[in-house]
Order: sequence, then C-alpha cells, then structure tokens
Amino acid sequence: MKYFLIAGEQSGDLHGSNLIKELFNADSSAEITSWGGDLMEGAGARLLMHYRKTAFMGFVVVLKNLKTIARNLRLCKQQISEYKPDVVILIDYPGFNLRIAEYARAEGFKVFYYISPKFWAWKEKRVNKIKKYVDRMYIIFPFEREFYSKHGINVEYRGNPLVDETERRIAILPSKEEISKSLGIGDKPVIALLAGSRSHEVESMLPEMIRVVSSFPDYQFVLAGVKNLPDELYLRIIENEPVKLVTDKTYELLRIADAALVASGTATLETALFDTPQVVCFKGDFFSMLIAWIVVKVKYISLVNLIMNEEVVKEVLGYLVNKKNLEKELKVILPGGEKREKMLAGYKILKQKLGPAGASARIAGDMVRELSEVTHDKNEKNR
Repeated sequence: MKYFLIAGEQSGDLHGSNLIKELFNADSSAEITSWGGDLMEGAGARLLMHYRKTAFMGFVVVLKNLKTIARNLRLCKQQISEYKPDVVILIDYPGFNLRIAEYARAEGFKVFYYISPKFWAWKEKRVNKIKKYVDRMYIIFPFEREFYSKHGINVEYRGNPLVDETERRIAILPSKEEISKSLGIGDKPVIALLAGSRSHEVESMLPEMIRVVSSFPDYQFVLAGVKNLPDELYLRIIENEPVKLVTDKTYELLRIADAALVASGTATLETALFDTPQVVCFKGDFFSMLIAWIVVKVKYISLVNLIMNEEVVKEVLGYLVNKKNLEKELKVILPGGEKREKMLAGYKILKQKLGPAGASARIAGDMVRELSEVTHDKNEKNR
C-alpha cells in the first residue's frame, strides 16, 4: 500500500520516523512518501519537503509567512493528487494538516490523524473538522479520550511513542562517565538547558535561562542545541557566558543532568521520562502571549502536568520568566532540594499512566489492518 505522511516540526519527524519503521514491518509492500525531516527520510520514506521550510509557530510568525504557507499547501495537494496514496497520515501540525485533511477527504483519499492537535487547549471548535474529514484518530495522551468522547468521536489510544523512543535510547546509552567524556564536559555536575527547537523560541527563552548561570557556581550549564538551527544562533546569545553548546545530543545530556530548564513542548515529557527534575519555562512575543492568555483553556502548559492533571513540575510563564524565579525553582529540585524527590515520585506515576512501550508498532499494525479491510471490502464489491 502507498502512504503519504505529513509532519511539520521536529517532534513530528521523530514520531513519524518510528511509525514509518513499523509500517514497513507491518506491510512488506509499503511505499511511503512524506513531508517531514531527516529522521523520516532515514527511516525509508521518500522526502518531498523538509520541516525546516514549513515550521511556523506563533501568531506574528505565521502572519509574516502567509504567502509561503499558501504556496506549500498548493504544492502538497498537488503531490498527493499525483501520488494517489491509499492513505494520508497527518501528524499533529494542525494549521496545515487540517486543510490537507479537508482536501484529501474531498478527493476520496483515506485520512488518518496521528497525534492529536491540542484542541483541548484552544480553538476547540476545530475538533469538528476531525469529525468531518478524518477516518481514524490516534491519540497519544490518555486524557484526550474524554475530550473526544465529549464530541462524539471515537479515538484510538495505543500508548505514547515517546516512551518507545526514550526506552530504546536509554538502553543503548553508555555510562554517565562515558557520555561526559564524549561531550567534552568533564566531571562537574550538569544543569541542562533545553531552549526549544525553533529560532524564535531560542531567541526568547535562552537569554532568560542564561541569567541564572552565575548563581550556581558548583554546576556547569550545558545547552542542548538542535541540528535544524545553526550554532551561530546559540553562540550569539551565549556570548561570553560559561555555557557549553552540544548539538543533537539531547538524550545524552538528559541522562547526565542533575536538573534542567526546559522550554515548554515535547521536551518536558522527554525530560520526565529520563527522570531529570525540571523547571518548565514559556515566554513568547507580546501578541502571542496575549492571545494565549485570552484563549488557552487548560490549567497547565507542560505535558507532564496535563497528563497528571496536577502540578508535578513547576511552570514559569510570561513575564515571570526572570532570573529570580528561575533561580528559586531550580534550587529546590537540585540534589538535596526540598521538591526533588516529590517530582521524581510524580514521574513514576506518570510513566504508569502512559503505559508500556510498543505504541508505534501497535498503531502501525492497526493502520495496516484498517487499510487491508477497506481494500478487501472494495475487492469484494467489485467481484
């Protein structure tokens, strides 16, 4: 069967790559074309567009790139029409993918959605588009069941693929001593900085994170760079501060870090799965923050707290992201800090809620079975 996958950012590329591997395992005749990234291409998909050219986030950023987004939509629709897949699989990225879902359904293509957009946080009415244009929705957070049930939509929860990825990586990582040596950072205890995967996130968050460095002389600060952003971006912000940059080594860094300052997003859950205590930070441009305060409907922004439905990790948001607050919250989760053990206990419950590894294989198997049944039914009707 022929599959067309669309992911528009780094986390979607990761989950898409694992799904692609399992689709090939479940369907020996699979042909997979994608919009995504290096990981999806490395998993065996033919890559037509890299997410570096499509990842626009934030109200102001989107406004500035409306023409590019419209051009990308036209191109994607054309490629789907020419490829004629058995299914279009959309991975999060709602602003773009919901438009593709509408087009694909109108053209008679099967549409699966893998990883629900955060409709439960804002723009809840968009869930009606899932009802109209999507044949099967695969969620990756247990609490999303109740949300979709309220809207009369059946969804599939087969576990969270991030559990698969972190368990796989933890199993093959070397010792902490070997990691430190390979990263060239010595034996001094580490505080990790995860400043986001988009340039505007880094430009907003990293300067605030760096302000606390001088308050923790017994620790070395190591920044997790992402390979889709140039080192020059990080180094320009770091300037002469004693912060070491390591690129594309986030999991290695989380493995050795005593604590982390983490920009909101998938990284908050990854950090928890590595049992690294964290302070979650979020700060955007003025208009994006204003819109968020007005329309966001959830109590928390970190995936950890959303899954647990309570504050397991501290969230420092907006104008509260400053040296004083970050320093205060970081101190209490470092070794010997009064909140460290409670946070680690919360992580243990979190893992139980998410369920065991193997989500990607279970989801791919379900997709292939669903498509096989559709193909079988069509063949029976044509006899």
